[in-house]
Amino acid sequence: MHAAIATQAGGQDTPNEDWGGFLAPGLAVVLDGLSAPNGTGTGCRHGTPWFVNKLGPRLLALACEPSRSLADALAEAIRQVADLHPGCDLIHPGTPSATVVLLRALEERADYLALADATLLLDTTDGLQVISDERVNQLAGKERAAANQVPTGSALKLRRRVQLTKALRQARNRPGGYWVAAADPQAASQAVTGSLPSKTLHRAVLLSDGASRLVDLFELATWEELLALLDENGPDELLRQVRAAEAVDPESRQWPRTKRSDDATAVYLVVSDG
Repeated sequence: MHAAIATQAGGQDTPNEDWGGFLAPGLAVVLDGLSAPNGTGTGCRHGTPWFVNKLGPRLLALACEPSRSLADALAEAIRQVADLHPGCDLIHPGTPSATVVLLRALEERADYLALADATLLLDTTDGLQVISDERVNQLAGKERAAANQVPTGSALKLRRRVQLTKALRQARNRPGGYWVAAADPQAASQAVTGSLPSKTLHRAVLLSDGASRLVDLFELATWEELLALLDENGPDELLRQVRAAEAVDPESRQWPRTKRSDDATAVYLVVSDG
């Protein structure tokens, strides 16, 4: 399996809260750290970039063991990272957390896991599968709409983003809400998981929502066209096109969204014929 990775922070003055990685022969992960707007706090002195940079490598190391399920690997990775900062308030509703999409292609079987709204594309002999955990997008509709109604960069936009964040935190890692990788290993059991025969898998793409927005927010391409773009020009070109679209709509009027530019990560995998 061949892999190409691109990741980019949403702004020049902000750290990248995404993390992407690949481990031969066929294991890949993308994490999308949840932002904490000013005034919301996290209860942690380390922050979200620290969290994803600790969680990602541990998840790859644990998931490479074929006898371990991906959910168990994620649970153990969450547990190990929680042990690294016991002095922080790990029950704070804003404790550093991340969405997860994970793929492990073994000789006979390919396993996948999705937790929250990162996206996995599987190009198979039976067609294209689009896998994502959309529960978060079904919550806080009133607050989300209010945040999207005002232009990016305004003081009101920032206040409404805070309101949206607080509303989502009330539903985070709770029954009836949505689940992310944070400090509670039990969240891993809530992930969307599945398997398919490896011989049916041709290509796969793992995307944070900052990269998938070319299709699911801007509607400037279909998933099939995104795959063709990656095949011809690689993930760097995908991120370039995302940034170009964001640049022509700096106030988020054409495409209402909570952030003008978001951290974006894409991992593109092509199964080798040998």
